[in-house]
Amino acid sequence: MSLLIKNGRVITASDDYVADVFVEGERVTHIGPGLSVKAERTIDATGKLVIPGGIDPHTHMDMPFGGTKSSDDFDTGTVAAAFGGTTTIIDYAIQSRGKSALEGLDTWRKKADGKATIDYAFHMIVTDMPDERIAELRRLADDGVTSCKMFMAYPGVLYADDGALYRAFRHAGEDGARVCMHAENGIVIDEIIKEAVRDKKLAPIWHGRTRPTRMEAESVHRAIAIAEMAHASLFIVHLSSADALEEIKRARARGIDVEAETCPQYLFLDESYYLREGCGGFEGAKWVMSPPLRDKSNQEPLWQGLALKHLSAVATDHCPFFFNGGWQPGDPPPARPGKELGREGFTKIPNGAPGVENRMALMYQGGVVEGRFSLNRFVEVTSTAAAKLFGMFPKKGTIAVGSDADIVIFDPNRTETISVDNARTHHMQVDYSAFEGITVKGYPDTVISRGRVIVDHGSQKTKGGGQFIKRARVGQLLR
Repeated sequence: MSLLIKNGRVITASDDYVADVFVEGERVTHIGPGLSVKAERTIDATGKLVIPGGIDPHTHMDMPFGGTKSSDDFDTGTVAAAFGGTTTIIDYAIQSRGKSALEGLDTWRKKADGKATIDYAFHMIVTDMPDERIAELRRLADDGVTSCKMFMAYPGVLYADDGALYRAFRHAGEDGARVCMHAENGIVIDEIIKEAVRDKKLAPIWHGRTRPTRMEAESVHRAIAIAEMAHASLFIVHLSSADALEEIKRARARGIDVEAETCPQYLFLDESYYLREGCGGFEGAKWVMSPPLRDKSNQEPLWQGLALKHLSAVATDHCPFFFNGGWQPGDPPPARPGKELGREGFTKIPNGAPGVENRMALMYQGGVVEGRFSLNRFVEVTSTAAAKLFGMFPKKGTIAVGSDADIVIFDPNRTETISVDNARTHHMQVDYSAFEGITVKGYPDTVISRGRVIVDHGSQKTKGGGQFIKRARVGQLLR
């Protein structure tokens, strides 16, 4: 199909101009003012922004966790992402402890293939990497999985000690892969949790109080030091606090190869949400995630970190679980077990919250409308930076001749209030919104993925058709 987008204001990470964009098949073939070409469909984008499709580099679709699994799979989750203006996700495949990482990739490929409506790639969560399997990291990179994730949290489940981190970092660096790090000191946090449980401090607020910001900052510092010794490219995921941000700033000032993302929840929400008294005092479980929501004083430093490029990208860590409000101990098990699994204590609450549909509008509101950064920076943090860091640029993350036609026509004047009850803002398969009641000005109008119109004026036009993206190694371009 050929498509002509006329009279839009084209915004990339570096450009801002009014032009027409012509798409043939899956790619952009011409850009310029007043294009005189025949197209099967013409879209008038007068008064609207024409921006690259969003890239969310951190999602968890169909992920097992603590006796349940995330409620969005690659079908529902990618449809919701498209409605929110995201045209590519990078999800986290998981290596089961003691098994092959290549087997883990096959499992996640099967979860996504034929279901996804937008394009997708994978990071690999490495749970253990003995010497005899270290070569799997290179095979993953050869297969286009050019990043792995390791954990300094969750002892006994996902935790890797410093020696394992160093070994993996060394080989990732040699293989041209980027290491993503969940940086919280899980050993100390587990001791703090034991004290809270002993003292019967079991409400959702104690999930946050047992994971202090200093334990995030300490782990960021240690991860940077190990990566520096191993000559590895490091990416800190879901950075949530001013303490941890200071470690990033110091390392980057010394020229260390470290990048970091933050998430909308840490920019818009705070720890007071854990004290909400609905559902018998359990409503705060909706926002149990790791790292947890922080004191509100952390928000503005994170916004400044984005504006000043200390933080590179904004992801969601989308990992929704049903809340099933009203369930009580002794009742029959809920049909779709979720947050209620932790009604008797915060340690059993599945960690995660929904957000893949809300990211673009929230960042436009908080960044552009509220005057914190430019339109170009908005595009950079929601699309271009992730494309460059994770080996998808310039195929993804920009609007240029030859690039994939992943395009969002964004209405800067459309106002919406995000709510589970607003059918225009909630397509995620979960029974609550983490950002309930927040009003945003600016919202996606038409969403195009590789030349296919997926969402048009709030209506879904196609389903399926998403493709696996084989990503380039660190420092290389994807053509």
